[in-house]
Amino acid sequence: MLNNSRSHGLWERTAPKAPHTSVLQYAHKQDVVVVGGGYTGLSTALHLAQAGVKVSVLEAMEIGFGASGRNAGLVNAGLWMKPDDVKSSLGAPFGEQVLHLLGNGPAEVWSLIDKHAIDCQAVRNGTLHCAVGEAGLNELRERERQWQKRGAPVKLLNAEETSARIGTTAYSGSLLDLRAGTIQPLGYVRGLARAAVSAGAKVYSSSRVTGTGRSNGKWTVRTASGSVEADWIVVATDAYTKAPWQELRHEQIHLPYFNVATRPLSDKLQKSVLPNREGCWDTKKILSSFRLDQEGRLVFGSIGALGGTGARIHRAWATRAIRKLFPQIGAVEFEAEWYGMIGTTSNHLPRFHRFASNVVSICGYNGRGISPATVFGRVLADHILGNVGDADLPLPVTIPETPAFRALKENYYEVGAQLAHFVDARF
Repeated sequence: MLNNSRSHGLWERTAPKAPHTSVLQYAHKQDVVVVGGGYTGLSTALHLAQAGVKVSVLEAMEIGFGASGRNAGLVNAGLWMKPDDVKSSLGAPFGEQVLHLLGNGPAEVWSLIDKHAIDCQAVRNGTLHCAVGEAGLNELRERERQWQKRGAPVKLLNAEETSARIGTTAYSGSLLDLRAGTIQPLGYVRGLARAAVSAGAKVYSSSRVTGTGRSNGKWTVRTASGSVEADWIVVATDAYTKAPWQELRHEQIHLPYFNVATRPLSDKLQKSVLPNREGCWDTKKILSSFRLDQEGRLVFGSIGALGGTGARIHRAWATRAIRKLFPQIGAVEFEAEWYGMIGTTSNHLPRFHRFASNVVSICGYNGRGISPATVFGRVLADHILGNVGDADLPLPVTIPETPAFRALKENYYEVGAQLAHFVDARF
């Protein structure tokens, strides 16, 4: 996209083509206008269109341009926070409701993939949260306890079981979550767009919103070359938000995350490295994630941006890390690299906002975008359809607030990631 190989990397090269979209022109009348062509926006549009609602999606760039087309492709259940922490932070009645919804989030993703025959390399063999040392193992024991008391199919594996599944002796154990799996993330978001179009939604690209207005109970959303009049506006731009709802960007701290992809591993190596193709990430503060794609490429990622000095530092660190974890691979050669931004909130939880009458948004996925965004897109559609009233929403209504020292913290995270990757003796 934008002739930038570091924006979407491997995913742009291997994803099925996006459905044909055009630039919004002239004036249109719809029931709902969705701003943003990522997981949240397209899930909302798909569910609305299936219910017979006339809906338009306005994407400023291309389908999946933001985090939806750049992430590692791990379809996880729940959020980064431990379940009990989610419950205590959100309180009643929201905490357990969110845990139930997002615990079943991967199942909703798999269901949409099956129903709409989405070509996105879906692998449903679970994920492994990998323990680094005894502290990491203790953390996973607690996560297992909290999820198991809610009936989730998670199981703590010992070091030997973990080694057999991953192909490395680096971890003291791992938490296997059989609800989860991996996808080709850009393929998935493009598939959602194709399904939404087939259901009757209008999807426009290169159609950045320039302003809004309200008259006679209707909203008008304007772009440079057209407009849409509608009863509802759904703001689904999350970490990549720009005007006119820039407060969404201001309430989130950008955390850069990069991925590199090796050349396809040999058949022999694929029997040694992640033979069941689980998606993995570890318990380190500056974490690593890894998985295989359909062709057997090792996709390896961590915190950091591939720009300026970061490109050299993070790439060199990834080479060392892979050699340390998987010495059987031998020489490490990358054929793709890319990065994007994770939007993090001050309490590490998603936010529901109502900017005005019939103008709503859910955002702030804190690195867990695939299944939560899919689920919350459906929730927003149900809210608009009247199936989910205000009292039944899974998140409280909040007002966007800019965290203190936001810009300073964003710079600190990238500088800190570069420093950590430069001096990390273990890798």
